[in-house]
Formats: sequence, C-alpha cells, structure tokens
Amino acid sequence: MHSLFRPSVAVTLAVTLLAGCSGTAPVTTGSRASGADPASGTVRYAAPGSPSNAVTDPHGMLPGESDVVRMALTYDVLTLPGADGSTRPRLATAWQPDASLTRWRITIRDDATFSDGRPVKAADALFSLRRMGRKAAENFGRMAMFDLDRSKVIDDTGFELVTRKPYAEVGKALEGATFVVPEGSDDFGKPVAGSGPFRPTGKGGAQAVLFERNDDWWGPKPPAKAIEVRAVPDPQARAQALLSGQVDLAGGVPATLVRQHEDNSAVRVVRRPGATLYPLVMRMDAEPFDDRRVREAVRLALDRKQLLDTVFLGYGELGNDLITPKDPSSPADLPQRVRDVTRAKALMAEAGLAGGIDLTLHSTTAYPGMDTAATLISQQLADIGIRAEVRLEPPDTYFSAVYARKPFYLGYLGGIPFLDVVRVTLTAGSPTNETAWRDRAWSADLDRALAEPDEAERRSRLGELQARLRDHGGYAVWALSDRLDLARAGLSGIPEGIGFAAAFIDQVRLDG
Repeated sequence: MHSLFRPSVAVTLAVTLLAGCSGTAPVTTGSRASGADPASGTVRYAAPGSPSNAVTDPHGMLPGESDVVRMALTYDVLTLPGADGSTRPRLATAWQPDASLTRWRITIRDDATFSDGRPVKAADALFSLRRMGRKAAENFGRMAMFDLDRSKVIDDTGFELVTRKPYAEVGKALEGATFVVPEGSDDFGKPVAGSGPFRPTGKGGAQAVLFERNDDWWGPKPPAKAIEVRAVPDPQARAQALLSGQVDLAGGVPATLVRQHEDNSAVRVVRRPGATLYPLVMRMDAEPFDDRRVREAVRLALDRKQLLDTVFLGYGELGNDLITPKDPSSPADLPQRVRDVTRAKALMAEAGLAGGIDLTLHSTTAYPGMDTAATLISQQLADIGIRAEVRLEPPDTYFSAVYARKPFYLGYLGGIPFLDVVRVTLTAGSPTNETAWRDRAWSADLDRALAEPDEAERRSRLGELQARLRDHGGYAVWALSDRLDLARAGLSGIPEGIGFAAAFIDQVRLDG
C-alpha cells in the first residue's frame, strides 16, 4: 500500500504521502504571504517513481511518488495533515458540519486562481471530488464516504458535501490527493491549468519535468525559481545521482548508503521517523491463518530487534503489530510484544500443528530490504515449526500478482492514516482487503466512533479498534523504518512529514 507510496497500487494511499507537517511555511487563511526572492535557481529532485508509467491525470492511480510530487506542484489540494496529526487548511479554509454530521459546508479560499487567470470556485472543487468518485476503481474509493450526487454548490466559495452516514473526520478525508482542477476538465493528455505553487514548462526530457514558479499563487512564495522532478525507480541510482552532483535531493535511498555518508559534509541525511512498514500479511480466510492461534504464534516468533537491525540497519523503531503506529489515534500504552518461542510452539500445538507446516512466503526487491526481511523471518519461523520457503517475485508485478491475492507475503505501507488503511484494506467488500478482515462487530464500532463528535473520545475509540486489530487481525508489524533521503549541503525547506506530506516540496531552497 502506498500515499501513501507503493508502486502499481497507490500513492494514494500513499506513500502516502503527507502544509504544517510538510515542513513548509504555515499556510494562512488571510491574504497572500509575502517574501523575498533569494534567486535560488533550480532545485533538482530525484524522486521514487518510473518514467515508463508516469501519469498526467491527478484523480486516478498515482503509481509513484514522483507522480504525486508533480501533481502537488501543479494543483492545490483541499486539506493537509499537520505535524500533530490534525487537519490543516490548504485550498479549503473551513469545514463545518450540521448536527447530524452528514452535511458539511466546505469553504474555499477567495483569492486562489488557476494558472490561466480564472478564479478557483467551489464548483471546481466539487467537480474534482465527483471526478475522483467516478474514478474510484483507480484511486481505491477515496470518495467512498461521500454521497456526491446529493452534494451541491452553495456559492462561489462554498459547497455542501454530504456523507453517506455520520462521519466526523471529513477534514481528514479531504487530506491527500484531492487535487482541484477547473470544472469540466477531463482530458489530461494536454496541460490543464492548476492553482498550485508551480507550473509545468513542458521541458526536462524523457525522465524529468521542469516546473517554473507560479508568482500568482496565493500561498507563501516558493524560494526556488524552478524545480526539476526526475522519476528514478532504483533507490541506489537516486542516491548516486545526488552523490555525483546531478541532483540536489534524492528521496528514499538505501540505509547502507546513508550509513556510508553520515559524516560526509557535502551531503545531509534527512530522516523521517517511522515512515515505512513491511508488514507480514496473513490471510484469515486461508489455512493455517484462519486459526487465530497460528497468527498469534507467528507474531510471537518474530525477533523484532534482529529484524530492525538487519533490514533497516537500526534506522527505525520496533514494531508492535499496530498497522498505523504514527496515526494520532494510535494507542501508545500497549505493552511491547516480544519474542516468546515457547508460547508460540504451544499455540501451534493447540492448533494441531505440533509437527509444523510447510508454507510459501512471498517477497520482492521492490523496496530496499524486503528480500532480506523475508529470509530472516523464514529463519525465525523455523524455530516454531513453520517451514516457510521464500519466493521472490518480480518487483514490477508484485503489487498486482501478490498483493491481496497470496495468503502469506510481505506488504508495504508508507505513512498513510488509519482511516485510509480502513478504507483500502479493512473493508469487508474491498477487493484489496488483503487479510480478509470481516469482523462485523469491529466495523459497527468503527461507524459509532466516526459518528462521535468529540475529538478526544473519537480518537480513543479509534485507538481501541486498532488494539483489537493488532491482536485479532492478520498483520504482523515487526519494525518501522525511517524514510531516508540525501540532500546536498545547503538545501533547506525539505518536507518533514511522512507519506503524502513528503510530496509538498514547494518551499525547498538552495542556500549555498
């Protein structure tokens, strides 16, 4: 799973990936912020992604981080996650519900314009959300909670957004890839006017796109006159492009290279804590994982410290089987799960598997260390009688042939919120319900939590749901990896957030 970012599946979720959390200057709701132009030239960014499957449509599948970065430079989104997990305004300045939490008035800025000079209106925003709704099969149903047919424009700066049931997290639902385009836009084979901080120039070559600063943008003036975004699929190649001086920022680089260059004064290591998970996925509708005791045994068999140190070289923290541990609603007071081979063997025996079982564990090389993790997990599971043969699948087809299809594999999550994970992988009827999670009582309690108007109480209830999923579900989250970037010394304004927030690079600058 991406947004956030995962190849061939979604950034969406998205990596996620996602302006407070992004490390940019605060976005105000008043007049356009002023700022001096330091004439910092062009910032060159090597981003995860592939030029061979680059997209131009902002509302469908965004297969690579480079795609999201390009969209975030060109178009405005309605809201963004803040550093504390709260929702921050972007193009939308307010979202106010009625007493039923089913009708929300969304107010957008009155000083935003598209690059062709047209003002951005509420009709453009609602059109964009409806277009996202029509492309649900491509964007994992990002608008599934809304009844867009019953929603309506109120005036130039306001529209009413109707939810299908009481839903107190509308601001958060509008975070992410809610890119606003002019009403009626449908052909993205040619440039479409955006209201973002930069404009694409059409220059840059086959693997790069050059953006020039939009001096009419309502937000804080970008320091760089231009930003070049290069899509580079290989993490090693991104790092080498930085080290050879071809780019100023390389996103998502291998921990081994970071370790080598920690003391290199010419570069700076940028760490985003807890940005990446490679969860061990067990389908609950397939043997032997239809038995909760086996799933618990697997979690107890994992040596999390060894995995963290070996796979991520210690750049991260231990996992505790929480699927979104950096979400603001994630429970923080659960005891850390530790390895207990004796208890795990007893559970296997209770499940009738005292003699062990032969399984296939699928993995890939799509992200650094996924293959190493699978090999080490296989060795650890052997101690409780699970003989797991590791099968490495091609990275270009892994998330279409293995994800949500095979019963036992390593997945990917990149800094997306809990409710996005719910929508994509924990909804009973979703084709991407990878663990076959179908707990009706849990789903009913989720609806009740989302209908709770008090934020503190709502977060508490969402935390309880995550704790139940941790113990009863089909995920084993053994470690969290830091997102590691390399930057040229003198580059500042780099986004600090994880997932979708990492794509907002409009405030990067070359200071030296």
